[in-house]
Amino acid sequence: MKRWSYPFAGSRLLAQSIGRWRLCALAATVLTCLVEGQDTGAEWMGPGAAAVSADGRTLCLACERSRQVVAVDLATRAVTRALRLEERPTGLVLAQEPHRLIVTCSGASNCIVSLDPETGRILASWAAGNGVCSPVLSGDGRALYVCNRYDNTVWLVRPDSGRVVARAEVQREPVSASLSSDGKCLAVVNLLPNGPANQAVVRAAVSLLDARSLKLLRTVWLPSGSTSVRAVAFHPERPLCAVVHNLAHFQGAATQVEHGWMNASALTLAWVDSGGKALTVVLDEARRGAANPWSVAWSPDGFQLCIAHAGTHELSLIDFRALEQRLSGMPDGKVVGNFAFLHGIRRRVALGGNGPRAVVAMQGYAYVAEFFSDSVATVDLTTRSLGSPISLTVAAPGGPERKGERLFHDATICHQGWQSCASCHPDGRVDGLNWDLLNDGPGNPKNTKSLLLCGQTPPAMSLGIRETAEQAVRSGLRHILFAKRPESEAVAIDTYLRSLQPMPSPRLVNGSLTRSALRGKALFESARTGCFTCHPPGLLTDLRSYDVGTRGSYDKAGDRFDTPTLVELWRTAPYLHDGSAPTVRDVLTTRNPHDLHGHTSKLSHREFDDLCAYLLSL
Repeated sequence: MKRWSYPFAGSRLLAQSIGRWRLCALAATVLTCLVEGQDTGAEWMGPGAAAVSADGRTLCLACERSRQVVAVDLATRAVTRALRLEERPTGLVLAQEPHRLIVTCSGASNCIVSLDPETGRILASWAAGNGVCSPVLSGDGRALYVCNRYDNTVWLVRPDSGRVVARAEVQREPVSASLSSDGKCLAVVNLLPNGPANQAVVRAAVSLLDARSLKLLRTVWLPSGSTSVRAVAFHPERPLCAVVHNLAHFQGAATQVEHGWMNASALTLAWVDSGGKALTVVLDEARRGAANPWSVAWSPDGFQLCIAHAGTHELSLIDFRALEQRLSGMPDGKVVGNFAFLHGIRRRVALGGNGPRAVVAMQGYAYVAEFFSDSVATVDLTTRSLGSPISLTVAAPGGPERKGERLFHDATICHQGWQSCASCHPDGRVDGLNWDLLNDGPGNPKNTKSLLLCGQTPPAMSLGIRETAEQAVRSGLRHILFAKRPESEAVAIDTYLRSLQPMPSPRLVNGSLTRSALRGKALFESARTGCFTCHPPGLLTDLRSYDVGTRGSYDKAGDRFDTPTLVELWRTAPYLHDGSAPTVRDVLTTRNPHDLHGHTSKLSHREFDDLCAYLLSL
């Protein structure tokens, strides 16, 4: 029997011999692994990332909830090995020479771990940035790229030494990267828009970087309303990348979901050579949404595109040659909103599991990791038919929290499957957009609020229209998803929302405030600024509404707005009820001309820096 385990003494010797590789807390606390053929137990595993070995025999999965990396023998369709880690694995990639598995892990410690895929022995690990994810290895194995989601950076790392040789700043929350077939360009997608939300055009972007230096080559701006940009994949032979994302129609009142009036789902193709263009195709059909595209992959020959729809539990298979022919001659930036455009060249395969996320294609099959059902769907790329699923663990019913999270991400409970709660609240937070919901009448859009602590910080809406988060959940099911659901489902979603925990700010250093942030804390708590009055300790809100001088031309229903919590302020931009402040500094300066939300007009430049440093550390 094979066992993945951690040989402590051997790893210490290895660390001494390679010098630059630093063993982190993760490597020191790996638990004993499960033996070959033994079931992984009834706990929720949550496979979120996947990689297939070059010979097509082994599928490796990063299971976020059980904090495991598991190996599946594709011939026997059984889990053969499982390695439990201290932190949450967010991505993995298999290297050939030398043969090893590289895993990114995010949590209290953000690490990159290199291990032997045959034995599970950890070879080395080193520190990474906040929210590290999406490892990409160059063809020659000499360059490793990782996205540091919450630092808004991309790193180029040498896998033989762990040395970071280049860094790049990108737009906002990079979550996926892909390397061109010639190894010259790295495409990185940014999850959210980066800027104010009260504009006619609000959109996320793709950053195209020089693979050697990480210098920005070009920014590909996606169509207005693009958000939740989850994945990018380069064509296996051509300088062309595919990007999947939500396409929000936030400019009008949210009166219905049919025909993508609120959220549609889209594929953008971006050509990265000189004079390259970008074209976008809506993935939905007229009466059948294709909500929450999460990942995209090419068949090895580049003839098919595989797109996993996490909301509707499907895999779209698109004939790329036929698609390219239909797109021929269209101008740069064109958005094809015709719901029949993909008719005849795309097949939507209904998967048996729940919450498809990662998809990989190899040797005539697509393998789709299904997050909520702990399974892997297999789809034959030739017949475009669903095969038998691979179960990773004994089915466990799970509690209301798990059920609530599943429902929160499930677009099949929405009328025609156009969107889920997660469409506007990715990870329970914000999408960076303003929405004109009808709870306070049409014509007065409000910025999407984070749902973190929503149960403890009523009201749920800026104007207090929904007095509690529980009321907002039930109203959302009825008026946003346009569905009538059992009360038990609303209760489960309540439970999930109450379970959300704040993440430590990336501005903290070893969990502590910097000197600048400490000075800012003193300012925040002083009578001079008065910030502490409305944002007292604990929840950092007094749960009251005030006129703070931010009423705009669209605000017809009132001028008193809810005081939001400042917990996790660093990840909830843009700010204020109308999303008019792209940064915290804007909140304190341009959007506070009369000192109505904090006496800040007399602060020096350094004091502004210190106060912002503290607020972004909360």
